[in-house]
Amino acid sequence: MFSDIDPRITGQGDSQCSDIAGSTTSQETTLETNLSSDLTSALRSTRGSLNLLPCTRAEAEAILNIINAPGQTIAALGFDATQAWVTESPLSDYRILHFATHGFANNENPAFSGLVLSRFDAHRHRIATLEDDILNLNEIYQLRLNADLVVLSACQTGLGENLQGEGIVGLTRGFMVAGAKRVIASLWNVEDSSTAQLMTKFYDYYLNQGQTPAAALRQSQIEMWRDGKLPRQWAAFTIQGEW
Repeated sequence: MFSDIDPRITGQGDSQCSDIAGSTTSQETTLETNLSSDLTSALRSTRGSLNLLPCTRAEAEAILNIINAPGQTIAALGFDATQAWVTESPLSDYRILHFATHGFANNENPAFSGLVLSRFDAHRHRIATLEDDILNLNEIYQLRLNADLVVLSACQTGLGENLQGEGIVGLTRGFMVAGAKRVIASLWNVEDSSTAQLMTKFYDYYLNQGQTPAAALRQSQIEMWRDGKLPRQWAAFTIQGEW
């Protein structure tokens, strides 16, 4: 929940996932431009402009159906998807972690990169401060993971500061330092609907057909291309870590 005008906050029902490709391409650019030195003031100026992502819930539910392992999965959807939930949950118990939300990168100060989580709790009350709905890089470093794969289904999650001798320092590095063997991340702004389609295909190839994550990502991108999707709708995602 990113905004006071979310229909779930105003009591107007749920947003519906439809073919809204292109609707999320400008908001993360604003975040990247403004996040320079003061995280709180930057978020205050941009938070109201974040688009809803109605397809992320459909994406998560489709993935859970593919996994089809009751008792072996946990899910935080909508109001439950808070920063506190991530930092307090026993994520080290899980082999695959999937984040579908807004993301932003700061190439000058990677510590200001992060994933945007719910601004409201399960009771529809605002979370105390703007920083409390961001999972930032420093918090990611402190996670204790044992994951074969982390999927960052969000914008710009593969970007960061390029340090000589160190490589790219950003969200991907953060999750790998925290214990992930592989991270799937994006190199530019991605679209809500097409990303949900890509991720559903990816997990089908990965879990149902037994392909490696790298092969499954490649095959799902090829299928998107054959379905007539433009490269900007599927080509942003790459895999880093163990192949």
